[in-house]
Amino acid sequence: MYNSFFGLRENAFNLSPDPAFLYRSPQHEEALANLIYGVQSRKGFIALTGEVGTGKTTMLECLRDFLGGQRIPFAYIFNSRITPDQFFEMLAYDFGLPGTRFTKTEVLFALNNMLLDRGRAGTTAVLIIDEAHNLDWDVLEEIRLLGNLENRRGKLLQIVLSGQPELDLKLDAPQFRQLKQRIALRFALHAFTAAETEEYINFRLAHAGLANQKVFDENVAGMINQRATGIPRLVNLICDNSMLIAFALNSRHVTPEMVDEVCADLKIDAGPAFTDLRRQPVFPSRPRKA
Repeated sequence: MYNSFFGLRENAFNLSPDPAFLYRSPQHEEALANLIYGVQSRKGFIALTGEVGTGKTTMLECLRDFLGGQRIPFAYIFNSRITPDQFFEMLAYDFGLPGTRFTKTEVLFALNNMLLDRGRAGTTAVLIIDEAHNLDWDVLEEIRLLGNLENRRGKLLQIVLSGQPELDLKLDAPQFRQLKQRIALRFALHAFTAAETEEYINFRLAHAGLANQKVFDENVAGMINQRATGIPRLVNLICDNSMLIAFALNSRHVTPEMVDEVCADLKIDAGPAFTDLRRQPVFPSRPRKA
């Protein structure tokens, strides 16, 4: 809606996990390097954790792009609230395994044959599970047992578990110690610093076509970082809505008052404001959202 007004080719702050908009902060570079290294070196289990909105799914999308480019087959499970039977059905479907009933026994035989063929060809396959913190114990145990498939060169199936910090707590629990011992690489994403948030905003605007942006100055970027507590998804929400208000007011600069208005509407109040939330809103006649 406001793209042409600001000189953008596309929306810079979409919430979708688009690898093209990956801001390569040191921690995101390291996370992606861990994922790729773990797959190439056949490490078996890899764990990626982080708070909601820190970029885990974007990392997985980048990994999927890499696997596709290398022609490495992979299965991607994004709905983790499943039973063991549903898990094996999804595994068979995503890997394109032959079979008709997709019972556990049938899937395991077909998967083992596929992995052995890949192993003889000197390559591997990957199972990616997003929202892994929601996995039940019996499903996690089936996944752990899949990690036993190996040859002399290493694990035949690389398993990436991605989830919120609850996944770390689950893996540290005594009943999951066997799985924990199998995790060769483990990385956690954290919130941005104020400097990283400013660089993140600049990068996304530049990638969308607005180099040397003047929409968000340093103080406003710092305010957004504070309100968003450094969470990239919240940064996107605040920036997108703030630019919409600026467009409506025919302004090419986002002000602290606009950020206050957005945070009040979105019920984002993660820290003390730089300005008083009790001030008159930018759009006084607009009713607050419920």
